[in-house]
Amino acid sequence: MESHSLEIPVGIEAKVAFLKQADVFLDGSTQITVVETHMSWVFLTERHAYKLKKPVCSQFVDFRTLDARRLDCEEEVLLNRRLASDVYLGTVPMTVATDGRLELGGKGRTVDWLVKMRRLPDERMLDNLIRKGPVPEAGLRRLVEKLVAHYRMSPSSNVEPFAYRLRLVGDVTANGRELTAPRYGLALDRIERVVAAQLAILGRQPELFERRASEGRIVEGHGDLRPEHVCLESEPVIIDCLEFNREFRILDAADEIAFLAMECERLGGHAESKAIIEAYRKLSGDDPGERLIAFYKSYRACLRAKLAAMHLSDPVVSDRQKWARYAAGYLNMAERYNDALR
Repeated sequence: MESHSLEIPVGIEAKVAFLKQADVFLDGSTQITVVETHMSWVFLTERHAYKLKKPVCSQFVDFRTLDARRLDCEEEVLLNRRLASDVYLGTVPMTVATDGRLELGGKGRTVDWLVKMRRLPDERMLDNLIRKGPVPEAGLRRLVEKLVAHYRMSPSSNVEPFAYRLRLVGDVTANGRELTAPRYGLALDRIERVVAAQLAILGRQPELFERRASEGRIVEGHGDLRPEHVCLESEPVIIDCLEFNREFRILDAADEIAFLAMECERLGGHAESKAIIEAYRKLSGDDPGERLIAFYKSYRACLRAKLAAMHLSDPVVSDRQKWARYAAGYLNMAERYNDALR
């Protein structure tokens, strides 16, 4: 009679507890710093960073199966090597031995996968540099040079000009619909004014947006280009691209630059924001104009406000006030940018 071993599932709590132990990583680590994000747990040793995907399911991702998490880890490594070639070292299996012990890279049954990265120096991350300020323009120029080279190598999207503008109309409308949901308790009049101004310029100046598609400016970018994802080493590296949905990475290169500039301004880096946009104009030969940059900043601020607000519906979020402040702060920024849309 054939016998079968019972494969008992290992829960996320047990996996996180295991990875909080420094001796698990076999790289001489003496302490672990743990960072929790909406979709992952990140474990920082002195030399490396390990990312464990949460088994979450939303309208954008479904990581409930082991295979889905493995595929996403592999995709994350592949895509991020475009802008951080020596940072993403590969994927590592988490295994369980016959005696029930968890191991990294063991020979037992695989119960999860992690992305392994070289740990970047905290003091060289752009968000930290902005807080200390000012950031040398030479470093920002090297960053923009790398981004412009990436955009040039990325094949332009085949999106039709009208379809591109229509997509923006849909995205703006969706942002407004979510932000005005009563469960968030945000200021409805402010949101409605901001969304109305964005929709007005999309309708009033269609050529401003459709020309971006007809000129081949819509490319596959990073998708989540924020200062905390930029490290200004001797050669800048950009990490944590939006790997789980290619459609979200198909965007106007100027949109992505405006997004980075907006996030710099949120941290107080107004000089850095201006330097990034000016460097983009000079290095790319693309002058999108002040009004288009202002639209993209306002649009991205609303999108970030929406994502912050959505955390308020997460039952495991403990600091609701933090996310409410983030949402309100982004809406304040969107309203200021809208002054340039009139």
